[in-house]
Amino acid sequence: MSDPRAAFDLSGRTAVVAGAGSDIGAAIARALAGVGARLVLGDLDGTRLEAAAKTVREAGGEAEALVTDVTSGSSVEALVAAAGERLDVMVNLAGVIGDASVADTSDEELERVLAVNVKGVFLGCRAAVRAMVPAGHGAIVNMASSGAYEPLPGLASYGMSKAAVVSLTRSLAAEVGRHGIRVNAVAPGYVEGGMSARRARRADGSVDPEKLAEVREQVRRRVPLGVLSQPDDVALAVLYLASDASRTTTGQVLHPNGGRPMLS
Repeated sequence: MSDPRAAFDLSGRTAVVAGAGSDIGAAIARALAGVGARLVLGDLDGTRLEAAAKTVREAGGEAEALVTDVTSGSSVEALVAAAGERLDVMVNLAGVIGDASVADTSDEELERVLAVNVKGVFLGCRAAVRAMVPAGHGAIVNMASSGAYEPLPGLASYGMSKAAVVSLTRSLAAEVGRHGIRVNAVAPGYVEGGMSARRARRADGSVDPEKLAEVREQVRRRVPLGVLSQPDDVALAVLYLASDASRTTTGQVLHPNGGRPMLS
């Protein structure tokens, strides 16, 4: 290998990121664009979506933004179609969380979590495979969670949905490998910002700094490396799976979580 850095180069390739409006989604967009990928970004929140696209453009990258409802097959198909004739990478990131015990989870809340976290990923995979099979290549990266592996009281619907993502990833990898398509997943634990901040929110929606510091310290003590993951850490794991650096890797799950599940 003359230049290992070339294995991560995505110049001339197109990547679709569904859920790009989140902190992690924006970090993934920056990482992929930083190695040359042309981006098509989707999210239901148009304001956050455009903000993510803007950061890519300001850094000299190319990003198209398309408001997308991942629970709608036609909306996801439109997002993938925006990639044009070539789809090289599909990142299925969009997700929601539900805080409730099994007994207190309503039908509506269960359906909401499963619609985004399971159906949304399935629809993204389906649309991507339909585009990638004729080309005979592609990389799909799904967003799972350490919640798929840890017992999380009060987060059963979320953990269940992420376990489904792991199962879908492995099944699809076995199904489409013969077409040159790789399918992998990333399973973060606690990541600064985004969903994690909800544990320190006041009734008015603002974040309590003291409570947040307490939550961070509680998590840090349970992480063997003693560090908390940032969105960029997740983005780099996605970059590896999206690039040729992982050309013989499929059906696998990366865990950028500091080793926390080992101590659960």
